[in-house]
Amino acid sequence: MSDAAQNVIQTISLPYGTDKRFAILRRCRRIWTIASIHGDVERLNALHETLTNRYEAGDRFVYLGNYYGYGPAILETVDELLRFRRIVLAQPPYTHLDDIVYLRGRQEEMWRKMLQLQFSGDCQEILDWMLERGADATLAAYGGRASDARSAIMEGLLAVSRWTGQLRQAIRGHSGHNEFMTGFRRAAYTDDGALLFVSGGLDPSKDLNEQEDGFWWNSQGFTEAAESGYRGFTRLVRGYDAAREGIVEHEVTLSIDGGAGFGGPLNAVCLDAAGAIVDQISA
Repeated sequence: MSDAAQNVIQTISLPYGTDKRFAILRRCRRIWTIASIHGDVERLNALHETLTNRYEAGDRFVYLGNYYGYGPAILETVDELLRFRRIVLAQPPYTHLDDIVYLRGRQEEMWRKMLQLQFSGDCQEILDWMLERGADATLAAYGGRASDARSAIMEGLLAVSRWTGQLRQAIRGHSGHNEFMTGFRRAAYTDDGALLFVSGGLDPSKDLNEQEDGFWWNSQGFTEAAESGYRGFTRLVRGYDAAREGIVEHEVTLSIDGGAGFGGPLNAVCLDAAGAIVDQISA
């Protein structure tokens, strides 16, 4: 291992080794990364079917967020993600929880805020902002209605708290969904400091633990990192791109959003330990 790589490990692993906001991918030979799904369960089923015959023992998997929102089959999407995870983890040599990682995307971040709406400064404004950006599909999937939320807001914070409590109860009514939701990571990186995986963006001027909402909303920062790099990582990978331009590779960055949930394909890319593409699937 080079001195530069060792320095990155010293910088990254020590502060975050016990920080559950981040996943550390250990001793990786190959890593499959899966782009934003947005409730498109048919494409996810097709991708998993192909992936079952393509992944090799010991491959790692990083789903890059946005499982919820927009698409017509959000509950079924979560069920399929859980099904595939069970199949993979039932086979050796998978033993570590971070062999399969789910990052939190924009949709999951909005859903988290939806479930805490009573703590928002302006409940009505924030609710409308989230609904306009795809959260209405997730709300409907779990049996919620925007009209009920607006009525609760008119009654006061106690009523809003009861409404979000009903949503949480609905989530718990679907086996594994609450655990899935609470297990999201903000970002993932390899233990040699080579590869960093984010959902939608980052702020190149800030360290990982200072990003706050940058992982979901700072897409421009990810574009800037294509030229300047970030904290010594040799490759930055994201799964959401508002332009949905598909697999776009630069020297440092790799964006793979094909537009699943919006009529486009669902992409998965397999990277070697250095970040080079060694296989890919579009479903």
